[in-house]
Amino acid sequence: MSGRQSLFGVELDPLTMDETVERCLGAVRDGRQLEIGVVNAAKLVNMRRDPRLARAVAGCDLVLADGQAVVWAGRILRAPLPERVAGIDLFLRLLAEAESAGIPVYFLGAKQEVLEEMLRRVAGRFPGLKVAGSRNGYFDDSEQEAVAGAIARSGAQMLFLGMTSPKKEIFTAAYGARTGARVVHGVGGSFDILAGVTRRAPESWQRRGLEWLYRALQEPRRLGRRYLTTNAAFVLMTAREFIRLTPSPAPANRSH
Repeated sequence: MSGRQSLFGVELDPLTMDETVERCLGAVRDGRQLEIGVVNAAKLVNMRRDPRLARAVAGCDLVLADGQAVVWAGRILRAPLPERVAGIDLFLRLLAEAESAGIPVYFLGAKQEVLEEMLRRVAGRFPGLKVAGSRNGYFDDSEQEAVAGAIARSGAQMLFLGMTSPKKEIFTAAYGARTGARVVHGVGGSFDILAGVTRRAPESWQRRGLEWLYRALQEPRRLGRRYLTTNAAFVLMTAREFIRLTPSPAPANRSH
């Protein structure tokens, strides 16, 4: 694997899905902690506006391209990334690996009823999975330390955070080490998808980088304006960076 690629001043790891899974299993085997950060177009835009989010992502051990738009921008800006490593796909791969290797996991996030439905469906899909514990994502900042302590006592080796940005990144940055989990992965809205609350875009939409549009069509009032605004900002950001990186033509020599 080559070194990190810098995109909009953010250091990304150019890993494939298989390489990422192997890194995670290696961290569990070796007793090292691996905090995973994933970025899509919206998060890269928000990182420019939110220094706490930017610091939290920068502090992760692995930073991966979760959005297809990020992979495309990498190509345009000569910071190539081999493929999209979507947070939910990595989540499912790690659950399968944890089931076969007997690695205990902990789920933190979502509303209580969504969490319970997800746990029911996960038990059906991964019957041998050891679930060390779970907790909904509704707690005050003052409770973060106690939540981390409960995860540590559970003995979980993989921690999955089904919380929104920047809450999950800030929790991970402050208390990820305290949890004792070897792999800490923020999976955003994946709990809702696994619980059947929201539907994931078909693969054809994902390949075209239109997953955001599929989600916006499901929740137009909540997400429509937000996605259009952040996507426009991302296109502008990419265009500005392309201009900045393109060398200006040398002035023509004038012969007298």
